[in-house]
Amino acid sequence: MKNYLISAVLCVGGVSAWAADPVTDAMQAAYAPYRVALFRTNSNAQAESQQAIAQAQQAWAKLTEQYSVKPPAPYDRDLTFAASIAEVSKVYAQAAREAAANQLTTAHETLEQARDIIAAVRRRNDVVTFSDHMNAYHAEMENVLTKGPKILSQPHGMQQLTAMVGTLNYLAKKLITEAPANYIANEEFGELAKAVNKSVNDLQDASFLQDTAAVNAALLKVKVPYSKFFLKFG
Repeated sequence: MKNYLISAVLCVGGVSAWAADPVTDAMQAAYAPYRVALFRTNSNAQAESQQAIAQAQQAWAKLTEQYSVKPPAPYDRDLTFAASIAEVSKVYAQAAREAAANQLTTAHETLEQARDIIAAVRRRNDVVTFSDHMNAYHAEMENVLTKGPKILSQPHGMQQLTAMVGTLNYLAKKLITEAPANYIANEEFGELAKAVNKSVNDLQDASFLQDTAAVNAALLKVKVPYSKFFLKFG
């Protein structure tokens, strides 16, 4: 089932959700195997991780060859475009070495850097894609999951966490309201997006009830729905 899902990611990739310029389109095409590499390095599968990273490297090498020297608009005035493209290549190379050494957790963390670099390239060139909304949700989700348990143990911690979850809930809803039309029409997209929103709603409901045990249980159920959503549509 996992292999089928990953194949679907590589084949679909959200083609009609791409932007109007060829560079952003190429970035989105290269992003599909990148998502698989992230997924694999987070699942304790060395051979599959190495294969996924190699595929991501190949896709990025194609983009580099086509556009790093003379990119078209809107990236043509970005003086640091080539350097950023090269930096992503370095991230892949480092992750490949780490995966070869079976340091998959480290490789996963290394690969995370590519997402930030690519997003920064788009941001400084005023390009917004659905991936940016996914990234915003991911950043706040990690903030909640990392800090949430500790915050709960502090005075007024439940109130603080409730405020954080409110932000996460807002970003979760944007994954639906900001989705391109072809995603909205996709039944699988709808199911995965609803699962993400349900996980956040359940966490928020538990926080409203000030039920610490229920909050902790809900925190454990937030990441998986997002991971499945990101793999296919991120």
